[in-house]
Amino acid sequence: MKKPQYKKGLSLLAVLAFLFSIFLAPVVSSQAQAANTDPTLEKIQKRGKLVVGLSADYAPYEFHTQENGKDEIVGFDVSLAKAIAKKLDVKLEIKDMGMDALLGAMKTGKIDMIVSGYSATEDRKSQVDFSNVYLKAPQTMLVLKKNADKYKDLSAFSGQKVGAQTQTIQEDEAKKIDGASVVSLQKYPNLISQLSQGVIAGVVAEKPIAEAYAEQNKALAVVNPGFSADATGASAVALPKNSPALLSKVNAVVDKVTSDGTFSKWQKEANKTMFSGENKSYWDKYGHYFVSGTLITLALAVVAVLIGTTLGTVFALLKLSSVFVLRAIGNIYVEYVRGTPLLVQAFMVFFGAQVLGLNLSAFASGALAMGLNSAAYVAEIIRSGIESVPNGQMEAARSLGFTKNKTMRLVILPQAVKTILPALGNEFVSVIKEGSVISVIGVGELMYQTSVVQGASFEPFVPLIITSMIYFVLTFSISRALGFAEKRLNR
Repeated sequence: MKKPQYKKGLSLLAVLAFLFSIFLAPVVSSQAQAANTDPTLEKIQKRGKLVVGLSADYAPYEFHTQENGKDEIVGFDVSLAKAIAKKLDVKLEIKDMGMDALLGAMKTGKIDMIVSGYSATEDRKSQVDFSNVYLKAPQTMLVLKKNADKYKDLSAFSGQKVGAQTQTIQEDEAKKIDGASVVSLQKYPNLISQLSQGVIAGVVAEKPIAEAYAEQNKALAVVNPGFSADATGASAVALPKNSPALLSKVNAVVDKVTSDGTFSKWQKEANKTMFSGENKSYWDKYGHYFVSGTLITLALAVVAVLIGTTLGTVFALLKLSSVFVLRAIGNIYVEYVRGTPLLVQAFMVFFGAQVLGLNLSAFASGALAMGLNSAAYVAEIIRSGIESVPNGQMEAARSLGFTKNKTMRLVILPQAVKTILPALGNEFVSVIKEGSVISVIGVGELMYQTSVVQGASFEPFVPLIITSMIYFVLTFSISRALGFAEKRLNR
């Protein structure tokens, strides 16, 4: 009697297995496939390109150099990014921007990941996911060599100013020094400049960075004042939240290159590249950066002035409109833009456009932000110019049969132009100088290129002198040209 029941049991199991293969196997298969991908990885593979963000003023992690006559961003972080792109079988695109713009750029989809000596702190872990650590570097203090014996421990910095890069673990550690006043700056070369001038007593830096600057500048020295082991920088790749498949692939690359000696090789290559080409003159090595930055600065200014003049005229007419709603729109725009910094507006356009689905380039975002900002000031200039024209001109033109719009276009505005030309010229000069703010989102204008030279040359002051002279030549030339045009109009 038991034998037939045994056979019936086997038959039931066979039927269940058959049903499983028909109904459940596809579900399991689809879940397994889903585990091998995620939205971020799918976007990268569909695009065929990995966009990595970094701040390339942090040698030997990442920095600019000239290779075969072309500007290149190199460093062991870049080598790691190339290996990750190769693992994903896609092309690599590097986006260089300010350190404090990287997180926002990734969260809004401008970049896919951050590979920039980014420390995996607890605060950052709440915003992004991190790969396995690929480099641990202890914190040190960079000081003037003549003061090296004075600053043997952290207590010696009490009552002193200590510098650190913004939004970094170094800034956190600097704030923990009892009695010290922290100077936080975005660009590392600017901290070195203040240290060289004696404005600050020391700069908190990871050991590879500090040693690189001390090697290049013999007036500097590296000291170990006793930062805790917990302060050791743990550099890792930052990824968007909920990207498990992408994280798995990145970890596979990190684990491989750190275990087989490849990463150590990249470090040696980066250190060697930092000091290559020392037989060239300063201008041969860095002159093209200043030329490129100047051209982009002028291009930004021209586009911004065109946008600003066009929109400024529109908003000036809105402010002069007899319709309350139109007048309110003009007033609100002008007051809001004039009441907020250009830096905030640049970030709003750069990140906001991405949120709206408009993938604007850094140049387009910067030029648009500058144009929108300039429009508010131009609107006030044009409005005051229009109001300076006697009311009798409008009345005379209307009595001759001109419409109000034609009177404004053919009679009032031409007379107002002569009045407002000096103010418009000053606005153009201001736009050229304000372009320096746009460097934070990665536009390669003059101040951006200056920071590139500072990082590549380890010389913080000389590039600033050259840049100031270029700005002076630009603004002085434009002022003279506008003065000549003004004289011709007066005739």
